[in-house]
Amino acid sequence: MAKTNVILIKNVEGLGAESDQVNVATGFARNYLLPQGLAIPLTQGNERHLAALRKQRQERELQEAKDAKELAAGFKHLMLIIKAKTGDNGKMYGSVTPSNIVEQLKQQFDVKIERKKLHIEEPIRSIGDHDVEVRLHSDVSTTLKVRVESSNPLPESPANEVKTEEGKENAA
Repeated sequence: MAKTNVILIKNVEGLGAESDQVNVATGFARNYLLPQGLAIPLTQGNERHLAALRKQRQERELQEAKDAKELAAGFKHLMLIIKAKTGDNGKMYGSVTPSNIVEQLKQQFDVKIERKKLHIEEPIRSIGDHDVEVRLHSDVSTTLKVRVESSNPLPESPANEVKTEEGKENAA
């Protein structure tokens, strides 16, 4: 199988990042990377272009890291409240997933992050406070506090109820 060297212009999942020089199959380069504008062939003229791409990448990564640190600082003081349907005994129907958390962050705080940046070992299935790891950048990670509350009111406990003479229960 013939191989060729190309310079990536954009990040390509599973292959490399912008300004990386990669060795790929000729057909992959000719039929996908080059027509999609994701790469350019490695030639002496394009090697000069490579230096400019590396500088752009470095500046962009520094800015992304700075933005991620600012966002992480804001998450330390944030408490996300998510309402979940529960039964009479307080047990949740379903669970809270990263998609639910991203949606609520956008609605409540106008913060937009990608779902894949939230790392939960398993979906949240209980009411209460939970910590969710957020990996905003390769060097920046923080914890988001999530409080899951019942969307329907829980019934009053039997200790607060008093029976009257007719046998009817009234709340005290």
